Amino acid sequence: MLDLEVFRTTVNCPVAAAELRGHLLARLPSAARISFDLDDCDRVLRVHTPGQWLDVHTVAAVLRESGYHCEPLPD
Repeated sequence: MLDLEVFRTTVNCPVAAAELRGHLLARLPSAARISFDLDDCDRVLRVHTPGQWLDVHTVAAVLRESGYHCEPLPD
């Protein structure tokens, strides 16, 4: 079961990251843990949904709706 995904994003502002985190929390399982690492060259987004399947398309849609792009990083 895939419950952790790491994404490369175009998010570059802490305020936008906080807003996106709220949008993601509203659409993902209640136990989801979401973090951004904007200091990383890939502006990493980590989404962990312990014990539950993570739909990467939902994550991408939330970012796209706010004008950002994300793609899963290879393992």
